[in-house]
Amino acid sequence: MEKIKPIAIYLPQFHPTPENDEWWGKGFTEWTNVTKATPLFDGHYQPHLPADLGFYDLRLEEARLAQEQLAKAYGIHGFCYYHYWFSGKRILHEPLDRKLKNPKEDFPFMMCWANENWTRTWDGLDKEVLMEQNYSTEDDIAHLKYLIPFFKDSRYIKVNGKPVFIVYKPFIFPDVKETVKRWRELAAENGLELYLCHTVFNYNKGWDTLLEGFDAAIDFEPFGIRRKSVFNEIERVKHRVLNVSLSKRVIRKIKSTIGYKDKSSKSILNKLDYEFMINNIKSLKEFPFKMFPNLVVGWDNSARRKNNPTLILDNSTPELFEKWLSELIIDFEPYSEDENFIFINAWNEWAEGNYLEPCQKWGTDYLEKLKKVLDK
Repeated sequence: MEKIKPIAIYLPQFHPTPENDEWWGKGFTEWTNVTKATPLFDGHYQPHLPADLGFYDLRLEEARLAQEQLAKAYGIHGFCYYHYWFSGKRILHEPLDRKLKNPKEDFPFMMCWANENWTRTWDGLDKEVLMEQNYSTEDDIAHLKYLIPFFKDSRYIKVNGKPVFIVYKPFIFPDVKETVKRWRELAAENGLELYLCHTVFNYNKGWDTLLEGFDAAIDFEPFGIRRKSVFNEIERVKHRVLNVSLSKRVIRKIKSTIGYKDKSSKSILNKLDYEFMINNIKSLKEFPFKMFPNLVVGWDNSARRKNNPTLILDNSTPELFEKWLSELIIDFEPYSEDENFIFINAWNEWAEGNYLEPCQKWGTDYLEKLKKVLDK
């Protein structure tokens, strides 16, 4: 079997930006939300606080180098940086821009375009839009031209010489097939072939089909290739707990009558056991196209969404992470010497309770379990 290459998804936040200063207050970073988090129910692990790397600022070379050195030491092959592009407007680009100019930061990397609207509730679904995605032929061309220097960098992760680029939500493009066609044509004019991937969420129609023009798909947990949808399971739990039809009207009625208790009702109802994720994963062999596996370290975005979390994965432990990773590696047969990625969500999503970096509760336990599995 070809050696597995673990890719950790990387959030290039944790530094002030003019936009976040305007929207959230001067000096805001992701740490602002992380440190304000509080438990919403008995046994709820909050706040999640960093250990070895501290409350870093990603503008600093020392902080980025420390991350790379730690990731290398425990067997991570590279980082997949979230990339934010809004019709030529870039945001949270500074860490990767600085890496590109700094040969000392030699850790391999790839990029994933997080092509969602930015909203006040952090999930891309709310109506109050801060940054909106718009698509056009001109923007497709401008975007690819911007990416070419990254793709040509020797540290950029490639498959058979083709830079790997991921589209987070292809289903929201007006015509993703045409966008991909333009990208490939422009890349060829610059001496490049592309290896294009898109993520898979099983709440999208047609989620179990590879979109035309893409080379491979990537499972995206905790909302990826499940026998049971996470959201369907949440609804089942809601019905069991409340024994009512939870339409929006009923939810509003409940909230109006229970008063202070509402603080934790959403978090309790949107809580699932981490082991549920492991036990309900679909086999990669069930898909007639290339699908790279993914696992999630944890999930709890109550630091961002306060009393209204999308999901809390309860009872996540390094031992269960080790079990999930071991099972994924057994199930996954690399498609070639280069097509051997397992994606880990995430390296540093602290406000989602989802990180491999050492924290004050677990230390380096998750990294130790990762290295243990990879060394077998």
